[in-house]
Amino acid sequence: MPPSHHPHAPGDIVTPDRDITHAHFRPGDQVVILKGASGSELWGDAYKVVTPSWHIPTDEDGWRLYDPAGGERTYITAHPRYLVHLSSRCPDCLIYQQALRTYLVPRLAGADEDVDCGWYSVTHLNQVVHIADARSGQ
Repeated sequence: MPPSHHPHAPGDIVTPDRDITHAHFRPGDQVVILKGASGSELWGDAYKVVTPSWHIPTDEDGWRLYDPAGGERTYITAHPRYLVHLSSRCPDCLIYQQALRTYLVPRLAGADEDVDCGWYSVTHLNQVVHIADARSGQ
């Protein structure tokens, strides 16, 4: 069952200020884009980093990601600040996850299902864009 969109889901104040460089990730890395919470745990969509790719919504270096269950969206492009390592115990990614968990989980207390906070959308060019990076009129 897909996650529900919580009507009072908090905005994401952590990701837009995350300072992570393109070079933090490498082709082959297993990553996740965190989109919400399930109880006291964060959840999101998992991908494999494939190759550098320009991220049009932010006009910065991004990464092309592979989603084995993606269907028409098998490959998408995302900004590095959206990504979190799954495949290693990465201190930078763990700090980010903890900050997001500390902020998000108390605000979703009482939700008894997976909650998608609605922070991300995908453009017609298969580019993932965070709500804070979406440019109106473009």
